[in-house]
Amino acid sequence: MTDQPSRRRHSPAVYRRRRLVVLLAIIAIGASIWLLIAQPWQGSAADNTTSSQTASQEAASDLPVPGSTSSESTPGATDAAATPDASATPTVTPCLESNITVVPLTDKTSYGSGENPQLSIRLTNDGETDCSLNVGTSAQKFEITSGSDTWWRSTDCQSEPSDMVVMLAAGQTVESAAPLEWDRTRSSVSTCDDESRPRAPGGGATYNLTVEIGGIPSLEEAMFLLY
Repeated sequence: MTDQPSRRRHSPAVYRRRRLVVLLAIIAIGASIWLLIAQPWQGSAADNTTSSQTASQEAASDLPVPGSTSSESTPGATDAAATPDASATPTVTPCLESNITVVPLTDKTSYGSGENPQLSIRLTNDGETDCSLNVGTSAQKFEITSGSDTWWRSTDCQSEPSDMVVMLAAGQTVESAAPLEWDRTRSSVSTCDDESRPRAPGGGATYNLTVEIGGIPSLEEAMFLLY
C-alpha cells in the first residue's frame, strides 16, 4: 500500500498573515461601499465655499482698525452695511461730497470724572445712485476742540493708517462698528507715548467733536461736557 504524501504543516505565523490579508480585504471592500453610498466629499466643497463667502462678508462688515501706539491713535471703523467696492466694477462712481452727510457722534452728552468719551461717525448716501468711498483709517479724522483751542486730533498719533473703499447704496446710512475712545488728554505728534500729557479740564467744561471721512467733513459738531 502506497503511503499518502504527508501534508506540510505551516507555522502559526503564516496563518496569522493569511488572516490579516483577509481582514484587510474585507475592510477595503466595506470602505469602498461606504464611500459610494455616503460620498462624504459631496456638499463639503459647497459648504466650505459658503463658509468662506460668509467669513469674507463678515470681515468686510467690520472694517479693519490698524493697531496703534496709543489709545487715541486709531479711528473707529465704519459698519458693514457697506460692502467692499470691487475695483473690477466700473459702474460704481466715487461719492460726491454734496451727496454724503457726515455726522459726529458721542455716546453721551455729559461725562463724569473718570469717564472717557466714545466717539463715532455716521454717514449717509443721500444721492440717488450707489457710490464708492474710502472709509479706512487713513481717511478718518476726529478732532476735539474747546472754544478756539484744539485739544485732540486722532491723526496726531495714528499708526499704520489703511485704506478701505466701500460701496454705499443710495439712501444707505452706516455708523462706526466700534467707537474711538478719547483719554481726555491733549494730543501732539511729539507726546504720543508721554503718560504725563495735560489733561482736559472738567468741572462742566464744554467740548466739541468734528469728524471727517473720505475727505468729506461733518457740517455740524457734537457738543459734550466734561466733569
